[in-house]
Amino acid sequence: MGNLYGKVALITGSGDGMGRAHAVLMASRGADIVVNDLRGDMAEETARMVKAAGRKAHVAVCDVGDVTAIRRMVDDTVAALGHIDILVNNAGFGQRAQLLEITEQDFDRMFAVHVKGSFFCAQAVIPAMKQRRYGKIVNIASIWGMNGAPVASHYCAAKAALLGATKAWAKELAPWNIHVNAVAPGGVRSGGPLKLDKPEILRAKEERVPLKRYCEPVEISYAVAYLASPEADFVTGQVISPNGGEVIVGF
Repeated sequence: MGNLYGKVALITGSGDGMGRAHAVLMASRGADIVVNDLRGDMAEETARMVKAAGRKAHVAVCDVGDVTAIRRMVDDTVAALGHIDILVNNAGFGQRAQLLEITEQDFDRMFAVHVKGSFFCAQAVIPAMKQRRYGKIVNIASIWGMNGAPVASHYCAAKAALLGATKAWAKELAPWNIHVNAVAPGGVRSGGPLKLDKPEILRAKEERVPLKRYCEPVEISYAVAYLASPEADFVTGQVISPNGGEVIVGF
């Protein structure tokens, strides 16, 4: 039995990439998983992997930018698995565009998925967490939300908004023993870097990282699983940034 045994974790955007890695690792540590994604086939594949780890999987196909769909997803999950102990706001996407290229539609969609989706997923699970006086919320931000980037300013702004929400929720929800933290990954060998960068460009970017590499998705999942576990019961309102030394903050 792992340190998440008996817990139920809702992980948004867990059809592939980091979200899938979170789901599989947390299942290996004993959690039952709610696999959320827009793509039903990908969600089903993650669910199969969760079940292979010996845990229950509930598939929830919905767009986290749709508040009505979020509430239905949470209601269906409670009906299927009884409760939600852990929320990982992982759903997201990237778009590399300069400021003058970003349309209103681009901006709205970026904030709908990263900020609105995370906000209303939290809102949907918090009442029951308060009643049970227990909850773990982990928001997936980015180093770009901490130090910016010369591209994708709407993405940087959305991730920075998540960091602000993390700190506010941690203070608001502490009286109910609900812990809220964020993980701000650096370069990950998943999603955008693999899809958008040619191998030689990716390698050049990795060379600028002190550890000389980007991480594998599961290396972010280790931080997520820690924050979701009893080991982090005195940790709230914090940002953990696995980034190989690319961004160093603090005292």
